[in-house]
Amino acid sequence: MEVLGFVGIFRTMRYQYTQKRTFSEVSRNGVLPVLIVGAGPVGLVLSILLTKLGVKCAVLEKSKTFSKHPQAHFINNRSMEVFRKLDGLAEEIQKSQPPVDLWRKFIYCTSLFGSVLGSVDHMQPQDFEQVVSPISVAHFSQYKLTALLLKQLENLSFHVHNWEGGEGLNHGHLRERQILMGHECLSMDATDNCINVTASFLKEGKYRERNIQCRILVGADGAGSTVRKLAGITMKGEEDIQKLVSIHFLSKELGHYLLNERPGMLFFIFNTEAIGVLVAHDLNQGEFVLQTPFYPPQQSPQDFSPEVCEKLIFQLVGRELLDVDVIDIKPWVMHAEVAEKYVACDHRIILAGDAAHRFPPAGGFGMNTGIQDAHNLAWKLASFVQGIAPSSILHTYDEERRPIAIFNTELSIQNFRAAMAVPAALGLNPTVANSVHQAITNGIGSILPSGLQRAVLDGIFTIGRAQLSEYLLNEKNPIGSLRLAKLRRIFEEGKSLRLQFPAEDLGFRYLKGALVPDSDSTQDALEVPTGRLRDYIPTGAPGSRLPHMNVRLRLSNLTSEEISSTLDLVSGDKIEFLLIIAPVKESYQLAHAALKVADEFKVSAKVCVMWPSHTHTGAEMSCAAGGALIPCESYVDVVEMEMELVKKSSKSWSWSWSWWDICKMTDKGAILVRPDGHIAWRAAKTGIVGDPILEMQRVFSAILGV
Repeated sequence: MEVLGFVGIFRTMRYQYTQKRTFSEVSRNGVLPVLIVGAGPVGLVLSILLTKLGVKCAVLEKSKTFSKHPQAHFINNRSMEVFRKLDGLAEEIQKSQPPVDLWRKFIYCTSLFGSVLGSVDHMQPQDFEQVVSPISVAHFSQYKLTALLLKQLENLSFHVHNWEGGEGLNHGHLRERQILMGHECLSMDATDNCINVTASFLKEGKYRERNIQCRILVGADGAGSTVRKLAGITMKGEEDIQKLVSIHFLSKELGHYLLNERPGMLFFIFNTEAIGVLVAHDLNQGEFVLQTPFYPPQQSPQDFSPEVCEKLIFQLVGRELLDVDVIDIKPWVMHAEVAEKYVACDHRIILAGDAAHRFPPAGGFGMNTGIQDAHNLAWKLASFVQGIAPSSILHTYDEERRPIAIFNTELSIQNFRAAMAVPAALGLNPTVANSVHQAITNGIGSILPSGLQRAVLDGIFTIGRAQLSEYLLNEKNPIGSLRLAKLRRIFEEGKSLRLQFPAEDLGFRYLKGALVPDSDSTQDALEVPTGRLRDYIPTGAPGSRLPHMNVRLRLSNLTSEEISSTLDLVSGDKIEFLLIIAPVKESYQLAHAALKVADEFKVSAKVCVMWPSHTHTGAEMSCAAGGALIPCESYVDVVEMEMELVKKSSKSWSWSWSWWDICKMTDKGAILVRPDGHIAWRAAKTGIVGDPILEMQRVFSAILGV
């Protein structure tokens, strides 16, 4: 590897770009740069990211208080990586979540005190070894996550105003760093200069209205998004897949039993009295959510009183509990839909999270996809608001995130169907149940009185659940033996509901947007989801997440080091691009060109020199770097670290992987990383051919759209 000293010769080349007045300046006139509707995890994460990037924003939330219903609970690898950038949030989640041994399994049983039909362990040794990511997945209830996000916002000087009108607020203007509870978006009107939002709130027993002016309106207001409806954006896909009731309850007695006897995250329970899925949010605290289907109009949410729900819990547990406390009962509808577009009104109205996509909960893609929406959107909003890029950069949010949502929708449907394979193997085909319900509701059964319709439906379901009787479902019964054998094959072949999707969680890739595809790229579509477990394969291809590798970071005093992930080289506090190069003469030339051109584009850039693992971190690095990048301050030297990989057979060995091997490149190449940690461009194999200044101008122009 060539480490000759090189001093870049800077050229002066005029590149025209008109700097526009920033929205932060405009906000002094009372127009808020960004207004976020919705204070769920997506809206709160976006407000944190924007504030850290210097963008003024505020949040409206129609609910009067923050929900204590656990809701989403699985946080995947990529979302945890995003949280690592939020001032210790990931570490706080890891410290506060239940121990992994209490939630790593899905358990299938006839009751919680009854026979176990099978179990699936969703965690593998490599999940904890930080080979492909510096952090593991987490099991952490949504309301607890919300509390931690609010703590972060409080540290950023945000104020939460209660639903009684927000005393002390100016009714004409909304200042940044405010969260207004009990404020429902009623209307929005776009003018040439801003968007006028009208929100209603309750004060002294009367509903009043507040008008708010903003430049950008982000709808992160959930599956029933008001912003989406007011913008006239429709959803496409499969709606009303299934209706369910979510029952939030506490029982330390049940938690203590499961903690000691059969710990798990999800319990799929099938017996002659009832069918349901129990989510164990925290066994130590005895906090659970029971999901059970219901079939309107023969059944209604009002049928699920606390007393009825308590009886249902006992039927699924297999015995009565002395301390059951039903906290909340919420009906909900499962959809699989994606908004026809994410950006509207000349890039001024944007959707994120469940407002943009509604998935079946199978696989936990909903909240995670939304958090990654916010991560993708934040740096683009900041680039626009701060005058670095034109509004067209916001269109790349749609170009990049919408295909991912469509992919995740299909993957969620496949995973949901995999979940349905288990009851089908036991003789309970959900498709038949839905067909029976449709026949009663819309077919010949519709002529019957409603009470008789319900009786018929209940009777048919009772007959169906008889398939689960101990008399039938046992190894001595020929039918039961065949069904149990089929069930075992489903588990052994990995065809049941899956928790983790490494290839999709970390390996999703943007094919077009704020990036420069490889010149020889022939891939023009995302891979078709399979629903099966696939390993994540790192790559340096444009649009991919920057691969993780532990490196030794050379500190400025040239005598000390610290171990860090390559992901930590990307700044979370400013719009900064990262160029990763090897200590090669031509790459140093490229580095000088990148820094010069980034300055022309009014954007920050940093160079990372990736040294091989055998490098002696002393005079060798100092000499080469001193001749190549000093006196430039925007660079850092790092040294590769060897990685230990563990096979599923538990045989382990050490593998010395070069960074460039991981990226499937040579050390003549270079990688330019965006502020969200995705690769924007690369010189894959032979480096730059031609003038590096011209190439970097082409690259930054394509990424920023200027």
